Amino acid sequence: MKSSRSFAVVLLAAAAVAGAGTSVLADARSDAREQVDFGINVAQRGLWREAIYRWEKAVELDPNYAAAFNDLGIAYEHEGQLEKARKAYEKALALDPNNTNIRQNYDLFKEINDRAAQPKDKQ
Repeated sequence: MKSSRSFAVVLLAAAAVAGAGTSVLADARSDAREQVDFGINVAQRGLWREAIYRWEKAVELDPNYAAAFNDLGIAYEHEGQLEKARKAYEKALALDPNNTNIRQNYDLFKEINDRAAQPKDKQ
């Protein structure tokens, strides 16, 4: 009897830990989503540096948030930080390879910036 009670206590403890982990992850995504939404709002008003700050905060809170990395790619590109933009787009695609919006943004970025990086005689 004692061993089955101990086993039940272990199962309950494991379930509590698993549930707490899920809650923490949900809270991180929720907090990150708030940062993304705020970033979109300020970017629409032309405050790109503030948007970058918010989206960097979002990916810090949730490093698996593909949309936040995509937004960062857009903002870095807008601000001329092209290597950071490339890395952000690539991270977004790695996290969500089937996302057509991310794919389109990255493909357009590459098309424009790779062409601009070519020597004049090859254009």
